[in-house]
Amino acid sequence: MRYDLVIFDNDGVLVDSEPISNKLLAGYLTELEHPTSYEESLRDYMGAAMHRVHDLVEERTGRRLPEDFDDVFHGRVFAAFERELEPVPGAGDVLERLAADGVPYCVASSGSHQRIRVGHRKTGLDKWFDDGRIFSSQDVGRGKPAPDLFLYAAQRMGVAPEKCAVVEDSPLGVQAAVAAGMDVYGFTAMTPARRLSSATELFGDMRKLPDLLT
Repeated sequence: MRYDLVIFDNDGVLVDSEPISNKLLAGYLTELEHPTSYEESLRDYMGAAMHRVHDLVEERTGRRLPEDFDDVFHGRVFAAFERELEPVPGAGDVLERLAADGVPYCVASSGSHQRIRVGHRKTGLDKWFDDGRIFSSQDVGRGKPAPDLFLYAAQRMGVAPEKCAVVEDSPLGVQAAVAAGMDVYGFTAMTPARRLSSATELFGDMRKLPDLLT
């Protein structure tokens, strides 16, 4: 394999959480009198850290979200994960192949450490990720589209940015990976290819990823 490290986004790449979380986010924002459709939530917030939700709402309306917004939202998300979250088809196979081939990998997600672990435990992907392979926007000052999280993950894993491949499904994530100087593989299962056009390469079936990386 031509990379020394494969960095996975989590939501939408490893766990099929984007439909669940964006439906809940749109519904909760609408409850709070910030009318938001599912499609608008995907457009504005997919791949972003929670501070982006707060920042955009305040910028657009001049009103701040409630202090307990994150706690309430995450409570709803985690409950829904327990009921219905599934791994992205093929994700487990990809991780198994990387592990068998001795290729270093990790996850770098805009989600919190708790969200990552809840999702991995529910989908059975936790067996592939010890604590040393999990990085969250909580670990850095700025989330995606800033490159900080990917650069932090590479530094912690001891790999130069130019030897990293990032797997992303959101425009913000692709932008962050490009800014970090890393090749990025845009996963188009949920996101139109045109929105990921700055990626190094695009693909729609996770099972094809290992061959793309060689």
